[in-house]
Amino acid sequence: MTSLISADAEQTLLSLKQSRKPRMLVVDDEPDNLDLLYRTFRREFEVLRAESGVAALEVLAAQGEVAVIISDQRMPEMKGTEFLSRTTPQFPDTMRIILTGFTDIEDLVEAINSGQVYRYITKPWEPEELKQVVYRATEAYEQQKQRTEAFQWAQSQTALLNQIALIGQAASPENYLQQVAMVCGQALLADRCILQKVTDKTLDAAGTYHSTTLDRTIAQDSLVDDGLVQKAIETQMIQLTYDPSAKLPLHLVIPVFPKERVSNDVLAVLSLQWQQSYPLQIHHLNLLEAVAMLIGIILSCKSTY
Repeated sequence: MTSLISADAEQTLLSLKQSRKPRMLVVDDEPDNLDLLYRTFRREFEVLRAESGVAALEVLAAQGEVAVIISDQRMPEMKGTEFLSRTTPQFPDTMRIILTGFTDIEDLVEAINSGQVYRYITKPWEPEELKQVVYRATEAYEQQKQRTEAFQWAQSQTALLNQIALIGQAASPENYLQQVAMVCGQALLADRCILQKVTDKTLDAAGTYHSTTLDRTIAQDSLVDDGLVQKAIETQMIQLTYDPSAKLPLHLVIPVFPKERVSNDVLAVLSLQWQQSYPLQIHHLNLLEAVAMLIGIILSCKSTY
């Protein structure tokens, strides 16, 4: 099957990937050390800072997962090993590095053996040595994250396709667009999802989904005046665009074709938007090609549409 992914969409995916800095959290109760760590990594990483284990847990609760955590071992209230152990259940893929003196080896042995610490660095550390350890840790995080996401994605894509097929069996023609827009929007964590029919290259009936956090000032419930949608219809290719400087959302449009595809015949379009950059990858687009194919088959079979 010929891919529907346009060259522009692939280029946008590449630019999104290149523009993202990995995130790290540095934790130390000494402000000078914290500033040094920040200055060491701020060019290559988005660096979050905290002055204690308690404060660091609050940062993670607010900001979410990071690729790497660097923590001092000896801090008031909570040792570094105790803090890192508390991050493991929620963020199992994060790589954890601890800064320590030679007198803390017993605590480290237990933490390393239990998988809570990726590496330890003795103080005072050499900046270049620490940099190399962090770069390797980031690579390990990316590899682990890819394995985790691949497993989760395989499960979610099977569930999504099954949901769409079940909706096709049960939903009336009037409700099908709405229900599919909802399950696709929720599965891909979109702020807005619209599945809209196309008749003679003209947009027709639509089903819509909006997340509860959507800023409705940036989105309308019709795709009629959307240039990216028209481009997807005309080119019969998946289109993707993102312009943070203009405060425009990440927008993905997938053309849907009939069961028996006819040249220049687009049956519907599936539009997904995210207000903030979503970590889209090529496998997301490959899944959406399969979703569009299934939708097209079901719409073609619903002769009352």
